[in-house]
Amino acid sequence: MMRIFQAFFGVVTILLFLATTALAGDFDWVRDFNLRAKASPSGFKARLATRFQTGDAQINAVLNDVPKPSDAYIVFRLGEISGQPLDRVMAEYEFSKKKGWCVIAKRLGVKPGSKEFHELRTGQDLYDGDDHGKGKGKEKQ
Repeated sequence: MMRIFQAFFGVVTILLFLATTALAGDFDWVRDFNLRAKASPSGFKARLATRFQTGDAQINAVLNDVPKPSDAYIVFRLGEISGQPLDRVMAEYEFSKKKGWCVIAKRLGVKPGSKEFHELRTGQDLYDGDDHGKGKGKEKQ
């Protein structure tokens, strides 16, 4: 009985490790992104406003409804990629946030395998060209 338990525990541990490793490749830029955004909240808001051509009211509304700066950026990018209005993106975020960004993107009409979604998963373009986080930005074609 103990051997069965040990074998089961070993298999579960390996599966959890593999699942975590597979997920780590997606959105691996968010940690550095969040640190930078939290270090300069006003600078982050200014970058969002410039990048997405939007005002303080929309930026503050999104930032108040998401837990991390990177989530706000992803919401704005999904709106851009999908062509959906921000309120629709936020509604999908609220409805599907526990299911992950792939589900949210799919519900917005963005194919998770699309070039645009792949670029979003692998990088961001808000801090491109800065000395910090080189190699963390959007892949250049």
